[in-house]
Amino acid sequence: MRIAIDAMGGDNAPEVTVEGGLAAAAEWKDTEIVLVGDQSRIEPLLEGKQVPANLTIRHASEVIDAEDEPVRAVRRKKDSSMVVAGRMVKEQEAHAMISAGNTGALMTTGLLVVGRMEGIERPALAPMIPTLDDLGVLALDLGANMDAKPEHLAQYAQMGSLYRQKVHNIAEPRVGLLNVGTEAGKGNELTKLAYPLLEQLPIRFVGNVEARDVLTGNCDVLVCDGFAGNILLKAMEGTAGAVFSLLKEQFTKSLKTKLAAAMLMPELRGLKGKLDYTEHGGAPLLGLGGLVVKSHGSADANAVKNAVRQARIALQNRLVESISKEISGK
Repeated sequence: MRIAIDAMGGDNAPEVTVEGGLAAAAEWKDTEIVLVGDQSRIEPLLEGKQVPANLTIRHASEVIDAEDEPVRAVRRKKDSSMVVAGRMVKEQEAHAMISAGNTGALMTTGLLVVGRMEGIERPALAPMIPTLDDLGVLALDLGANMDAKPEHLAQYAQMGSLYRQKVHNIAEPRVGLLNVGTEAGKGNELTKLAYPLLEQLPIRFVGNVEARDVLTGNCDVLVCDGFAGNILLKAMEGTAGAVFSLLKEQFTKSLKTKLAAAMLMPELRGLKGKLDYTEHGGAPLLGLGGLVVKSHGSADANAVKNAVRQARIALQNRLVESISKEISGK
């Protein structure tokens, strides 16, 4: 397996991407890790370190920044690390690519460079949302497309179900539709039309799911349009951040609370990690002709390594081929 890492993408690149790539190459000798980016910035980070033989560099002279307009950047910066990595997947020089860079630009790279899978109209961004039972829920779409048709949600359901089967080894993933109520007739026009389509699919559809129940793990795959899904994700991020800010405020009020905080610190750190969806690795862009994984912009080296682990499992289980077969019927 050959996995290309956009070494220049992300808030802490290239330091953490190089460190994560090194760790991945050291652990999985059967996988070639290709760091794609500015060679003059990557090589100094490897000096004095034991570089495995399965770690290589592919020079790319440009970088797509977080502030760049996605479509313009992908079209103009043809030698950017992200576009070069995408082209490697398209031309089968790499079996997968990972990037922590500009999400819009990565989606555009997926569409314009890697290309859509036959039969897929809208690829979907599918991160894992942590749940109280630690199994997580794969939610899609969480921001790749702001608008969707009922048929798109049906494809998201199929792709998400296959992902959890192939990557997480869940035999019959429970698929839920994000809605404002659990009754079949609830929702807006989109969800009302999507509901019967999901019922007809060869998946384990468990009906509508309310946002307040997502964290309890009442489904394994959560289907929604990108607009509602991104609002859900941002609301969860904001709530978690606010709760920990309140805890910090309470625990620093007096000597007594500071002592209590010191005793509880390991448990609090564990709780914070449990609620952090970035700990679950990267979010695949499902529906593309190759495997593309989006790592969080603030990813550290461990998150980059986790994204490689995730990509390896998807490749070993022929995820892209399975989705293509399911969607196209070929």
